Amino acid sequence: MCGIFFSISTNNTPPTEETKSLLEKRGPDCCQTHTVHKEIPAQDAVSQPLSHHLTFISTVLSLRGDHIYEQPLVDPATESVLCWNGEAWKISNERVQGNDTQQVFRLFLNAVDCDRKKALCGFSDAVSSITGPFAFVFYDAVNSRVFFSRDCLGRRSLLQGVDEDGAFKVCSLCDGSPSTVFEEVGTNGVYMVDLGRQPDLLSASCGRYQIETLPWTSESSPPEGHIKSPIPAMNMSTPETQPPPLTVNTKAIEELQSRLQQSLALRIENVPEPPFYVIGQSAKVAVLFSGGLDCTLLARLSHDIIPPDEPIDLLNVAFENPRVAAAAAAAAAAASSAIKDLNSSPSLATAIYEACPDRMTGRSAFAELQKTCPERIWRFVAINIPYAETLAHRDQVKRLMRPHNTEMDLSIAYALYFASRGQGMCYSSSDPKSPEDNYTTSARILLSGLGADELFAGYGRHGVSFNRSGFEGLIAEIHLDVSRLGQRNLGRDDRVLSHWGRETRFPFLDEDFVAWTLRVPVWEKCGFGLAEPDTRSDENDSAVRTGIDAEKMALRLVALRLGLTTVAREKKRAIQFGARTAKMEKGRTKGTDALS
Repeated sequence: MCGIFFSISTNNTPPTEETKSLLEKRGPDCCQTHTVHKEIPAQDAVSQPLSHHLTFISTVLSLRGDHIYEQPLVDPATESVLCWNGEAWKISNERVQGNDTQQVFRLFLNAVDCDRKKALCGFSDAVSSITGPFAFVFYDAVNSRVFFSRDCLGRRSLLQGVDEDGAFKVCSLCDGSPSTVFEEVGTNGVYMVDLGRQPDLLSASCGRYQIETLPWTSESSPPEGHIKSPIPAMNMSTPETQPPPLTVNTKAIEELQSRLQQSLALRIENVPEPPFYVIGQSAKVAVLFSGGLDCTLLARLSHDIIPPDEPIDLLNVAFENPRVAAAAAAAAAAASSAIKDLNSSPSLATAIYEACPDRMTGRSAFAELQKTCPERIWRFVAINIPYAETLAHRDQVKRLMRPHNTEMDLSIAYALYFASRGQGMCYSSSDPKSPEDNYTTSARILLSGLGADELFAGYGRHGVSFNRSGFEGLIAEIHLDVSRLGQRNLGRDDRVLSHWGRETRFPFLDEDFVAWTLRVPVWEKCGFGLAEPDTRSDENDSAVRTGIDAEKMALRLVALRLGLTTVAREKKRAIQFGARTAKMEKGRTKGTDALS
């Protein structure tokens, strides 16, 4: 994980000190600045020379290779520059070994080492060859072009804006005052600023600089100047007859487990030791853990990949919601006059956290992981957040999630922010009777189950669509979800989660995994419209499947294959309700209401 800042203007434009400090939180291992003064000669007798000041800042969280690779990278021969915030798991379908930043830089330099016209095609091909999440700024000094982009699924934060003085900025965070116009960099392609353009040709919408787009396309042979998307068209076929039931032994379920494990392995193998690492005691990987199906499945599969002597931390967050706490205190006070509020009864305070839906499912899933994988040290980190602490961090969370600014944004961001901090009471399977207070996870890699609901029909509205319009309606709803993944809130989540110097990885959003899932027919991903198992021919399988919901049935059956019988039956629950960050204050606020 890294932080990026870039500006281009007629004079040097560094970020605010606050922005630089927040970037260093994202990348605590290194922070460097590089500046370029570029003079563009006049193109004809009536034109004026152009003078540009380019500022590049990168902060680094070192997670690849055997040492810290400082950024920005600068090529001494051409003076080209790269700021890279990403994980190139593969290049041209070959797994990247060691540090990916230097390999990406060489890839880009080779792509533009030709005439200007061919350089655009070469750069498009270079970007399309990368598998993994990314955001970057690349300055092609030879051709006087600046490229910047996020991957087509938007898994890394990158914002763009124009400040009050007309400087154009690209940054992992919003820079400047709230009045500065910043927006998420789109996920429609790679964006380019050609520094050689004359002022009378430039677009006023981006200050002095016109932005051109090299768009993503799903076509197998992209037109010139387009970038081949790794996400194929979805399989829109509907069954001619009622599909057979899914079982734990269905070939598609076996392959799903294998594909998900491959995606996960890319993200958790060969993780470098975090600072102050102690063998057998420190965790390299932690899971954002609600106890639900998706995150528990990732935890269970991680057990088969991570060396057995490494603990795995399960980060489970619960909040003191004043409305819920007041009701609980009133009920307790009715039984005991000594209890006036939450602060006067530590046992009541504990009960409030333990009654959070995600805490209850988290405890249950923790027990099931211990049962299925007893040789692993599992550590359940109970992160309890008092309301006073929530308020103390409110401005910081709002600052990080900008330009998002609704009540729902804030309630989700709270949960992610404190979960990523990773501080709480630690219950270890190696010593269950002696929990450790004030524990902070050492893991720099966090795993998230995000993406599973969109790909495998995990939302209630998927069932509604099937009931209304059959397979056609269900397919249309899934297609809508997948098509807008890049426009969802992954940028917001990245800004909040990365604040504590940790990187979140999304195995369900691996390009190869997404592509495979989209090619699979819908009736092999969820249980809507399937025939019931024949109890006469497979009595045991029918019994095992009892209580398995149609939503995400394929993933539920993988969980059953792995021994997670309780987790396989867990219902979908939004994070803000599971952790109780929604509707903390009294009133009629809606999730879509703007914050003051």
